[in-house]
Amino acid sequence: MTHGPVSAMPPSGPFPATRTATAADAPPAAEPAKGRRPPPGGLPASAAAPEFAALTTEAPSERHPDLDRYSVADLVDSFVDDQVHAVAAVKAVRGRIAAAVEAAVPRIAAGGRLIYVGAGTSGRLGVLDSVELFPTFSWPRERAVALLAGGSQAMFESVEGAEDSAEQGRADFAAVAATRDDVVILLAASGTTPYVVGALEAARAAGALTIGIANNPAAPLTLGADIAITLNTGSEIISGSTRLKAGTSQKIALNTLSSAIMVKLNKVYGNLMVDLQASNTKLLRRAEALTMHATGAEERTVRDTLAACNYSVKVAIVAILNKTDVATAAARLDAAHGNVRSAIAGNS
Repeated sequence: MTHGPVSAMPPSGPFPATRTATAADAPPAAEPAKGRRPPPGGLPASAAAPEFAALTTEAPSERHPDLDRYSVADLVDSFVDDQVHAVAAVKAVRGRIAAAVEAAVPRIAAGGRLIYVGAGTSGRLGVLDSVELFPTFSWPRERAVALLAGGSQAMFESVEGAEDSAEQGRADFAAVAATRDDVVILLAASGTTPYVVGALEAARAAGALTIGIANNPAAPLTLGADIAITLNTGSEIISGSTRLKAGTSQKIALNTLSSAIMVKLNKVYGNLMVDLQASNTKLLRRAEALTMHATGAEERTVRDTLAACNYSVKVAIVAILNKTDVATAAARLDAAHGNVRSAIAGNS
């Protein structure tokens, strides 16, 4: 069985790691304090895996006991309506997600990586979030790493038993040589997955910032993480199928977390995606449209400027608005740490 990181990196490189942030349904005071960790010897005894039947994500839904008798129209309505709970679960822990962003940005700005760790659906969502950072924000591929239980094979098919080894989680995490500047996002709907909990222990030992995302309150994953995000989605419409609203809530949380980090790292101007990689025809046209929108310049001016700076939207915007050449615009952006507003104003 192949384990290890899954990513957009070459086959020999790590597979992007995915981890789940949890949002507890208990009052915030019941969550571990920010920055508080269990002792180096391991997770506290109270963090022992709860009984399977006690996991809210595994409890049969009382709302749909006759699901198999529904008409197609009622089935569709029920599945769609159930997703509303995913949004509510994320909204309930907005403060925890904001705390994660605040803690992550300084480490990432100092050169750290985003490392995702997960298994199954949660792990695949982490991989997805990691690989989309490059085309969306020009985020270096080597700084978005994802660890998926079972390795790259598990991205496309179930690898039975891969998530059951805490030792494999520790070993896979050790292979990415994490530092104190790294930010580790660990995902598990149950919050008990051995592979992810093992990786959490290794991440803590490395001194990295750990963000635990789970869908059950007081789970080992969130009890052991620096920042706990418990997305309390409750039971699934199909009992135990956490690819449903539990997975939806994790996707929303990951979108919010990574996008907010990128905004704070000057990857966005206004609400415009100005650090995209224009790697195909659609994205070339998007780069042109974004530059025209930001500057009000004519299409010919925009195309000529973008061509002169290898289709860097940020450089083109600064060059056009400051009426300068692209080399000067690029230098101003560098001095402003990539902040378009500061580069336009001449502040660094």
